[in-house]
Amino acid sequence: MQFDSISAFLDMGGYGFYVWLSYGVSIFALTVLVFSSMNSHKKIKQQIVQRIKREAKLRQAAEQQKAQIKDSSINTQEVTS
Repeated sequence: MQFDSISAFLDMGGYGFYVWLSYGVSIFALTVLVFSSMNSHKKIKQQIVQRIKREAKLRQAAEQQKAQIKDSSINTQEVTS
């Protein structure tokens, strides 16, 4: 389909409003999808970092507790001997 002028192209044979509205809605929806995906990705990365930090703290606390239990068992053995 060829158009004689820019205004004929924009008019699209009387259906320009619907054509350009559909393009606009589609572009808006894709833009919202992209930004929503980027935001979700950022939140998930933050959650992963928080989980890794939390697990490291728990692991460190468990190791300290094991060391304290080991020290206390050694001390009780020395006292009883």
